[in-house]
Amino acid sequence: MTHTAKAQGATIWLTGLPSAGKTTIARILAGRLRSENHRVEVLDGDEIRRFLSAGLGFSREDRNTNVQRIGLVAEVLARNGVLAVVPVIAPYADSREAVRKRHEASGTPYIEVHVATPVEVCAERDVKGLYARQAAGQLTGLTGVDDPYEPPLDPAIALKTQGETPEESANAVYAVLAERGLV
Repeated sequence: MTHTAKAQGATIWLTGLPSAGKTTIARILAGRLRSENHRVEVLDGDEIRRFLSAGLGFSREDRNTNVQRIGLVAEVLARNGVLAVVPVIAPYADSREAVRKRHEASGTPYIEVHVATPVEVCAERDVKGLYARQAAGQLTGLTGVDDPYEPPLDPAIALKTQGETPEESANAVYAVLAERGLV
């Protein structure tokens, strides 16, 4: 990239169930993008919730507020030439659609990636022990189990992570970015 050209930013939003592989794929993708000298930020849902959205619960309204806050930060970064990689559950289609519209309004590329890992596979992986806690009756409102998850109807790509390595998943997302002239 030359210094005369303004870097093209974009938001790459990875949505899917808990333990689907969103953060792992995001980190691998971000590493590859950084190695090619792209400006990259990973907006991890758990980190954002701890800081930017501290005090929010897991009601539909609070989840929507959290997604809108993340969407705003991602859009501002992307509009300013950063590739914002966003591994966030974002369970509700209307919340994700509002984020997409915010990007469209500013002419900023928005790539929706469905990390389409089946709930059974997510429960086996159970990275944070959420499925075990839910099964033991210690947790309610687990997305995809006893709280809704509305899968994207028209994502740029749907990753079947149960049949590929995280690197293969990240490469598939990279291919979409390349196809759209973003890398």
